[in-house]
Amino acid sequence: MNKFRFTINALAIAIFTFAFASMAQAQATRTWVSGVGDDANPCSRTAPCKTFAGAISKTAKDGEIDALDPGGFGAVTITKSITIDGSPTGEAGVLDATVNGIIINITDVNDVRKAVTLRGISINGAGSGLDGIKIFAATKVFVEHCWIAGQNGAPGNGIEDNSSSGSFLEVNDTTIINNNGAGITVNNTGSTGANVHIANSRIQGNSGNGLFFGSSVTAVVFNTVITQNATNGIFAQTSAGATSVNVDQCVVSNNASNGFQANTANSTIRVSNTTAVSNGNLAAALGGGAVSSYGNNMTGGIAFPSTPTGQT
Repeated sequence: MNKFRFTINALAIAIFTFAFASMAQAQATRTWVSGVGDDANPCSRTAPCKTFAGAISKTAKDGEIDALDPGGFGAVTITKSITIDGSPTGEAGVLDATVNGIIINITDVNDVRKAVTLRGISINGAGSGLDGIKIFAATKVFVEHCWIAGQNGAPGNGIEDNSSSGSFLEVNDTTIINNNGAGITVNNTGSTGANVHIANSRIQGNSGNGLFFGSSVTAVVFNTVITQNATNGIFAQTSAGATSVNVDQCVVSNNASNGFQANTANSTIRVSNTTAVSNGNLAAALGGGAVSSYGNNMTGGIAFPSTPTGQT
């Protein structure tokens, strides 16, 4: 009897081990989606999946999902380091009416990198999307050559980073327009803050701030157009630590309230080589905040409100 029980237990262990190994083998380093794919497929080049959500479960950590052709690939939640690349098609669409387009929430302690790259993706909220990209937990997020629009639900941000620990957000060559909230908002809930780099992008026509930076953020905004937003172009405030925003070679124009607003003590915005015209006001420094110029901006003769710090 004991021998029989031992045999059964050994068989069960072997079956479990085989199933686990098969599952691991089923996760490919590179998978594919297509507008005419099927999520029942293995997501291979010749048998692609239909959606990002269908492909991500079949893609190994640190792997890549590529789009074979233009299509609508659906909202997705990312819980591991991965790259999603729609650039070969020219446009990989995500329609996120009433939901978040892409959620990033990597909490696995065994995922050392906790890094996500999103490239060549069009995220359309169809007038009711919540956030285009919402970040809860990640170490590094790269957003490249993307288009985010129509997030007109609540909160309606193009990109929202609410990470609970220190993070890097890199946004390059990305257009964020016509959303109900901010174009980009970074307001980490932890004490270690965030580093943000935004370059070669367009933040336009949003109903909130163009860019919102909360507590303990260090941001660089370079060669970016921030225009026609319904409140401020760039807004900084902090309730913990210091927030510093450095703006270089940008256009900040036609924002309804202020081009720049530093709203609290320990919030600083420094501006250089930038055209800042036709805003409701050029800048506001409130509660001990500072908005200063390096003296080489085009502002239509209007002076920045704060004494420059660290000017060279």
